[in-house]
Amino acid sequence: MAVIHQTYVRPTKLELLTPWLPTRPWYHGSPEPELTKAGGFRLDDPEGEVGIEFMVVTDGKGAYLVPLTYRAAPLPGAEHALVGTMDHGVLGPRWAYDGCHDPVLTAGLAALIEGRVEAQAQSVSHTPDREVARSCADTARVPALGTPTDTAEATEFAAPDGPTLRLHRVLTPGSTAPEDALGQVTDAWTQPDGTRVRALFAALRPS
Repeated sequence: MAVIHQTYVRPTKLELLTPWLPTRPWYHGSPEPELTKAGGFRLDDPEGEVGIEFMVVTDGKGAYLVPLTYRAAPLPGAEHALVGTMDHGVLGPRWAYDGCHDPVLTAGLAALIEGRVEAQAQSVSHTPDREVARSCADTARVPALGTPTDTAEATEFAAPDGPTLRLHRVLTPGSTAPEDALGQVTDAWTQPDGTRVRALFAALRPS
């Protein structure tokens, strides 16, 4: 299970995201946002090499889902997905990527939806996150997640003649999966006013 080191990270994750987030087609806030970490969860890399985090950030108006991976060396061919580099007090230099372009994260997301792995607490070691809920139809399988496509609200992974996985980047409190969904992930986060809300994070739908 994920080990969370209580140490410094420079720059912080929010400092990395502040200039990066406004460059995304699904971000609709200020060009110079004031971000707050509002929730999320982690997944374990079976090889123990890559940090996997699904972070929820708010900018005072909206909430956004930002999947990130943290690596000890650059990911070949993923220069376009680099969010930035950090210095970790225990692990040393870390390369942070938009996780939708990292095969370790997409494989983990598929395993989560299918129920083969558990979501882990974002800030506590060796602790499953019981707020994360997932479901998957008995006959459904998440396809190999290839190149993602960003839309105004989400990132989508489509397989030829197969289902489409839609990862919601803009989070809407109270949202639920459509009736035809083959699988889903939901979770909760804290709004700026302190209320705890829940929404759909990801949905697997027929083609």
